[in-house]
Amino acid sequence: MINAIIIAGGQSIKGMEESGNKALYSINGKMMIEYVIDALRVANDVKKVVVVGPKCSFSNILDHKIDAIIDSNGTLMENVMAGVKYLGNDGNVLICTCDIPLITTEAVNDFITNAKLSCADLCYPIVEKAINDAKYPNMERTYVKMKEGKFTGGNIFYINPKVVQRNYAFAERLVSYRKKPIKMARLMSFNFMIRLIIGRITINMVERKFTEITGINAKAIVSLYPEIGQDVDKTGDVYAAAGYLNARG
Repeated sequence: MINAIIIAGGQSIKGMEESGNKALYSINGKMMIEYVIDALRVANDVKKVVVVGPKCSFSNILDHKIDAIIDSNGTLMENVMAGVKYLGNDGNVLICTCDIPLITTEAVNDFITNAKLSCADLCYPIVEKAINDAKYPNMERTYVKMKEGKFTGGNIFYINPKVVQRNYAFAERLVSYRKKPIKMARLMSFNFMIRLIIGRITINMVERKFTEITGINAKAIVSLYPEIGQDVDKTGDVYAAAGYLNARG
């Protein structure tokens, strides 16, 4: 069994700042975070689902849907650590952002299954551009060119909580560059960054370099479910997600 942490800080949707915390923004009559909660609640092996964010925003709204609300309004990594501290070392943890309303239980189950099979301490899903474009052409994503093709990252992590604190500073910098692949590669090394720019890096090379730097056994999970990475950051994303959810019924 694993526990799930949903990160729901006070961020708003770009261009719709007046709407407040994006987690509570309603898409097709349902709060964005509810889509994530509902997908996790019936996922295989998920034991507890907790939300990390400003408690005053969620109390009396989500209490009946989740196991706990952890009050925190810091950086993404600070919120992650607040959730990990609350749950302790009670098994591995699934960390999700609150802004992926297209997520499905099938996508979560597939990721968990492959993460467990990898026996890694940290797993991160990636989706090939062709698969993403075929299913969600109106959702804008950031891609990295690898030898195997162009990939975008997901918005879910599978981690062993025991390894997080050992590499907190590096992880915080890595997360801050999550949508800037060149800067992220520069954290690995200058040579690594150049090789990424010219498309000479393989997925396995990234895994090995990350493990070399952090000592963490990390694996990229190639997912066939693009729902796992469709975060809603700006106005256009809201309209696109609403359309896809409506078509899904």
